[in-house]
Amino acid sequence: QVQLVESGGGLVQAGGSLRLSCAASGRTFSRYTMGWFRQAPGKEREFVAAISWSGASTDYADSVKDRFTISRDNAKKMVYLHMNSLKPEDTAVYSCAARASWTIVTDASEYNYWGQGTQVTVSS
Repeated sequence: QVQLVESGGGLVQAGGSLRLSCAASGRTFSRYTMGWFRQAPGKEREFVAAISWSGASTDYADSVKDRFTISRDNAKKMVYLHMNSLKPEDTAVYSCAARASWTIVTDASEYNYWGQGTQVTVSS
Protein backbone atom coordinates (compact mmCIF):
# COMPACT_ATOMS: atom_id res chain seq x y z
CA GLN A 1 0.00 0.00 0.00
CA VAL A 2 1.14 3.51 -0.84
CA GLN A 3 -0.49 6.73 0.31
CA LEU A 4 0.28 9.92 -1.59
CA VAL A 5 -0.14 13.55 -0.51
CA GLU A 6 0.55 16.42 -2.90
CA SER A 7 1.48 19.99 -1.99
CA GLY A 8 2.91 23.10 -3.57
CA GLY A 9 0.06 24.20 -5.79
CA GLY A 10 -1.14 27.78 -5.96
CA LEU A 11 -1.72 30.84 -8.07
CA VAL A 12 1.10 32.05 -10.30
CA GLN A 13 1.42 34.47 -13.19
CA ALA A 14 2.18 33.26 -16.68
CA GLY A 15 5.90 32.75 -17.10
CA GLY A 16 6.34 31.91 -13.45
CA SER A 17 7.43 28.72 -11.71
CA LEU A 18 6.12 26.30 -9.12
CA ARG A 19 7.41 23.13 -7.54
CA LEU A 20 4.90 20.45 -6.67
CA SER A 21 5.76 17.83 -4.08
CA CYS A 22 4.30 14.41 -3.48
CA ALA A 23 4.96 12.71 -0.16
CA ALA A 24 4.58 8.94 -0.12
CA SER A 25 4.14 6.47 2.68
CA GLY A 26 4.92 2.78 2.54
CA ARG A 27 8.08 0.73 2.84
CA THR A 28 8.41 -0.16 -0.84
CA PHE A 29 8.27 3.32 -2.35
CA SER A 30 11.50 2.81 -4.27
CA ARG A 31 9.89 -0.05 -6.22
CA TYR A 32 7.21 2.16 -7.72
CA THR A 33 7.17 4.07 -10.96
CA MET A 34 5.76 7.51 -10.19
CA GLY A 35 3.73 9.82 -12.39
CA TRP A 36 2.10 13.22 -12.44
CA PHE A 37 -1.24 13.77 -14.12
CA ARG A 38 -3.49 16.81 -14.42
CA GLN A 39 -7.14 17.49 -15.03
CA ALA A 40 -8.57 20.83 -16.09
CA PRO A 41 -12.27 21.68 -15.66
CA GLY A 42 -14.36 19.99 -18.33
CA LYS A 43 -11.40 18.01 -19.66
CA GLU A 44 -10.15 14.48 -19.24
CA ARG A 45 -7.24 13.63 -17.02
CA GLU A 46 -3.97 13.78 -18.95
CA PHE A 47 -0.47 12.50 -18.46
CA VAL A 48 2.18 15.07 -17.53
CA ALA A 49 5.36 13.23 -16.53
CA ALA A 50 6.65 9.96 -15.11
CA ILE A 51 9.86 8.69 -13.55
CA SER A 52 11.22 5.20 -13.08
CA TRP A 53 11.95 3.67 -9.69
CA SER A 54 15.63 4.62 -9.88
CA GLY A 55 15.09 8.02 -11.43
CA ALA A 56 17.20 7.06 -14.42
CA SER A 57 14.31 7.18 -16.88
CA THR A 58 11.70 9.88 -17.38
CA ASP A 59 8.94 10.67 -19.82
CA TYR A 60 7.01 13.86 -20.49
CA ALA A 61 3.94 14.97 -22.37
CA ASP A 62 4.87 17.02 -25.42
CA SER A 63 3.00 20.00 -23.99
CA VAL A 64 5.32 20.25 -20.98
CA LYS A 65 8.60 18.96 -22.39
CA ASP A 66 11.49 21.38 -21.80
CA ARG A 67 9.41 23.29 -19.23
CA PHE A 68 8.68 20.70 -16.53
CA THR A 69 11.09 18.36 -14.74
CA ILE A 70 10.15 15.34 -12.65
CA SER A 71 12.48 14.05 -9.96
CA ARG A 72 12.39 11.79 -6.94
CA ASP A 73 14.22 11.22 -3.67
CA ASN A 74 13.71 7.62 -2.58
CA ALA A 75 15.35 8.17 0.80
CA LYS A 76 12.79 10.86 1.61
CA LYS A 77 9.94 9.11 -0.26
CA MET A 78 9.28 12.24 -2.27
CA VAL A 79 8.49 13.00 -5.89
CA TYR A 80 8.72 16.49 -7.33
CA LEU A 81 7.44 18.30 -10.38
CA HIS A 82 9.39 21.46 -11.18
CA MET A 83 7.30 23.64 -13.47
CA ASN A 84 8.84 26.57 -15.33
CA SER A 85 7.51 28.99 -17.94
CA LEU A 86 3.97 28.29 -16.83
CA LYS A 87 1.11 29.05 -19.18
CA PRO A 88 -2.59 29.62 -18.52
CA GLU A 89 -3.30 26.31 -20.23
CA ASP A 90 -1.32 24.57 -17.47
CA THR A 91 -4.12 25.43 -15.05
CA ALA A 92 -5.46 22.17 -13.59
CA VAL A 93 -5.58 19.93 -10.57
CA TYR A 94 -2.30 18.03 -10.49
CA SER A 95 -2.17 14.56 -8.98
CA CYS A 96 0.68 12.20 -8.36
CA ALA A 97 0.28 8.49 -8.87
CA ALA A 98 2.22 5.31 -8.15
CA ARG A 99 2.51 2.24 -10.30
CA ALA A 100 3.72 -1.08 -8.88
CA SER A 101 5.92 -1.85 -11.85
CA TRP A 102 9.37 -1.10 -13.21
CA THR A 103 8.17 0.38 -16.49
CA ILE A 104 7.05 3.91 -17.26
CA VAL A 105 3.60 4.23 -18.80
CA THR A 106 1.44 7.22 -19.66
CA ASP A 107 -1.98 5.58 -19.22
CA ALA A 108 -3.62 6.66 -15.97
CA SER A 109 -5.48 3.36 -15.70
CA GLU A 110 -2.14 1.57 -15.23
CA TYR A 111 -1.42 3.41 -11.96
CA ASN A 112 -2.46 1.77 -8.70
CA TYR A 113 -2.42 4.61 -6.15
CA TRP A 114 -3.40 8.27 -6.34
CA GLY A 115 -3.13 11.39 -4.25
CA GLN A 116 -5.96 13.84 -3.74
CA GLY A 117 -4.47 16.48 -6.03
CA THR A 118 -3.31 20.07 -5.72
CA GLN A 119 -4.67 23.03 -7.66
CA VAL A 120 -2.39 25.00 -9.97
CA THR A 121 -3.78 28.20 -11.43
CA VAL A 122 -1.82 30.25 -13.95
CA SER A 123 -3.09 33.76 -14.64
CA SER A 124 -2.45 35.57 -17.89
